Amino acid sequence: MSTDQGFPSPPPGCPAHGRVPLYGPEFQADPDSYYAWMRNFGPTAPVELAPGVDATLVTDYSAALQLLQDPDTFRKDSRRWRAFNEGKVPPNSPVVPLLAYRPNCMFTDGADHLRLRQAVTDTIARVDSHQLKRNVDRVSRYLVGQFSTRGAVDLLNDYAKMVPILFFSELFGCPADIGDRVIFGITGIFDGVNAEKANEVLVQSVSELVALRRAQPGEDITSWLMQHPAKLSDEEMVHQLILLLGSGVEPLRNLIGNSLCLILSDDRYSDGGLLVEDAIDEVLWNNPPMSNYAPHYPVADIEFAGRRIDAGELVLVSFAAANTDPALSGSRQLLSKRAHLAWSTGPHGCPAKDPAQLITIAAIENLLNELPDIELAVPVDSLTWRPGPFNRALATLPARFDPVTPRESRSAAQARPAAAAAGQAQQGKPQKGLWSSFLAWWKV
Repeated sequence: MSTDQGFPSPPPGCPAHGRVPLYGPEFQADPDSYYAWMRNFGPTAPVELAPGVDATLVTDYSAALQLLQDPDTFRKDSRRWRAFNEGKVPPNSPVVPLLAYRPNCMFTDGADHLRLRQAVTDTIARVDSHQLKRNVDRVSRYLVGQFSTRGAVDLLNDYAKMVPILFFSELFGCPADIGDRVIFGITGIFDGVNAEKANEVLVQSVSELVALRRAQPGEDITSWLMQHPAKLSDEEMVHQLILLLGSGVEPLRNLIGNSLCLILSDDRYSDGGLLVEDAIDEVLWNNPPMSNYAPHYPVADIEFAGRRIDAGELVLVSFAAANTDPALSGSRQLLSKRAHLAWSTGPHGCPAKDPAQLITIAAIENLLNELPDIELAVPVDSLTWRPGPFNRALATLPARFDPVTPRESRSAAQARPAAAAAGQAQQGKPQKGLWSSFLAWWKV
């Protein structure tokens, strides 16, 4: 069946004409159908990120590379966002906290970007990979201990989500009371649940962390970043940390969850034929955790990939669509494992992809070693995905296994199940005790 303009019929929930909505359960249930439909528009497509928030989405691999590697034409500073400046975008829209300007290396250009980016890369380089793995191991051990005797677990909310949250709270030197509020803020802005309030909590809690580490520096990323010769101001510190925490916690949660889903549902992995690293690479190609992002704004009216784009128009890259571009189908097996765009590329490519890969591998291998008989508790095609334009994120990942006896007993008062704290976040309440309970467990 075709529309009167010759396009094939759109997928459910997608209008036959006009902008393609990238929110709602229909899109998340089958995004590949939406990307296939959008390719009828050419290398770019008109989309709606949320009610009243329009954008152009790049779905073509070559066009995505061109945009990401051309900082002279496409800038990152969202103060150029014309629709927002003209009041056409509701300031309380759930997508605004992830698109509005912050003084960090994601939303800056030129000399400011180089200064902030160098501070980040130098700071990340100070993280010892062996210590990093040891820290992931103990976080994994703590979390598995919360559910190992039950024989059932939601691997998304009780494990994949919790590993980066606890790991980064420690790595960034967050004391318990600040760490719990940071977790609430990050979760809220990505889930779009009370996003405006969550952003306020996040900014306030990270500001407190910066003030604390100015007074009491330690051996952590926060202290190292503020000691860098770039001499970041307090405001720059706050928003640089928000970027690092947010881009670490949420994408890692989705990468761990999506990779576990693939491993537990595909015989190539469950039978031991392929490695955890292979599963992660497959997810980064076909199901990347950040599916549509990399906001850019052209500095002038331009013709790009066969379409006119006005100065200040919001342009995003669909990493998911670009990675599955049919033009790559004949050569994907010959491409480097790192040729996918899941980590972005160009001057704003992810500076922490190697540590992220290490954390993901360790988290998955630790779980599978502790619970070797774990399997999905429901058919893979019955799983649901969180709505939203930016993430490819499971809502839950139910699994079952033979219960095991924990190696050490920890009292319930010292180690409250992480799932309870996650439930508080989903209800829009600050999480009380997630980071605190982990610290109490480790210090016993």
